[in-house]
Amino acid sequence: MKVCMDVQSAVTQTAGVGRYARTLAETMAAQAIGDELNLFHFDFRGDSEPLDAPGARVRRVRWCPGRAAQKAWSLFGWPPFDFWAGRADLYFFPNFVLPPLRRGKSAVTIHDMSFARHPEFAEDRNREFLETHLRGTVERADAIVTVSQFSADEIADVLGADRSRIHAVYHGISPHFKPPEEKRVVSALAHLNLRRPYLLFVGTVEPRKNIPFLIDVFENLSGFSGKLVIAGMPGWKYEPILEAMRASRRAKDIVYLRYVGNAHLPALYAGAEAFLLASHYEGFGFPPLEAMACGTPVVSSARGSLPEVLGDGALLLSEFDRDAWAHAIWRVMTDMPFRADLVERGRMQAAGYSWEESARQTWELFRKVAA
Repeated sequence: MKVCMDVQSAVTQTAGVGRYARTLAETMAAQAIGDELNLFHFDFRGDSEPLDAPGARVRRVRWCPGRAAQKAWSLFGWPPFDFWAGRADLYFFPNFVLPPLRRGKSAVTIHDMSFARHPEFAEDRNREFLETHLRGTVERADAIVTVSQFSADEIADVLGADRSRIHAVYHGISPHFKPPEEKRVVSALAHLNLRRPYLLFVGTVEPRKNIPFLIDVFENLSGFSGKLVIAGMPGWKYEPILEAMRASRRAKDIVYLRYVGNAHLPALYAGAEAFLLASHYEGFGFPPLEAMACGTPVVSSARGSLPEVLGDGALLLSEFDRDAWAHAIWRVMTDMPFRADLVERGRMQAAGYSWEESARQTWELFRKVAA
């Protein structure tokens, strides 16, 4: 079986869908025994991030910008993706939308329905693009991959897709997310110019993550003299969130780090008193699982897929009640038996997610579809 995977997001994005596409492509390449994996992307400027995928064939097209191709697909439904990518038995698109195809089977990953459930939090152009193209994608795709049972149900409900065509394949957690040695934590925090104690949020800075609520909780966490650390690149509609950081009465105790790479991220997780996620909606949720894998207790909202994915490995709160969140955070920081139990349950929960298993299930699905 010959599979062609569109890795455009993997070479242009560091987080979210790009992270998923990159890690899955690299892991699938290692498991493509008896099969062929081709990785295709546009590289008009010649500066795309290389993929570490031994065993896979990488095909780059430099004479046509990917944005122009996407515009042509939207307006004319031409030229087909396989015109550039070549022949394959199955084409895999990990970033929501299926472009025009002349031949071969197809699979597409639709990560969540946040744009439909919470349009007020979405970037307008992206929301309009998905509203225009997702129903056609669902109709044409031979298989729909998603990242949780919650998202599978959402896709069926919002888009009217046949539930039997939707396949939930969980993300994995990279093995370098584990409790680091203390000296590595000290070194990383020094590099990031951080001191303990601190509470931590990691994720894209955008409205769905509900960061202003975390700031409100932090402002009213009397008795805690540490920092609130927010690590993540600015996303869409981020300006009011940065303004909330600046306007906070504890602004001097709020540290915004933007992007933190994998070299320091495990230590950043491990050094925190607790990881906080007050998201309104998640299709999966990488950062809380990564924090759990690094031995950090997690306090999270119980929205979207989070109860399914985090299980009993996190302290889940069903409402955005400031006092309830403050009480939960204090308990995690001061009730040592409870904290130790939560940390252990979190590590066990995170251990159930591996990219090798994600790749195995994905290949198994592709073989069924191609056959």
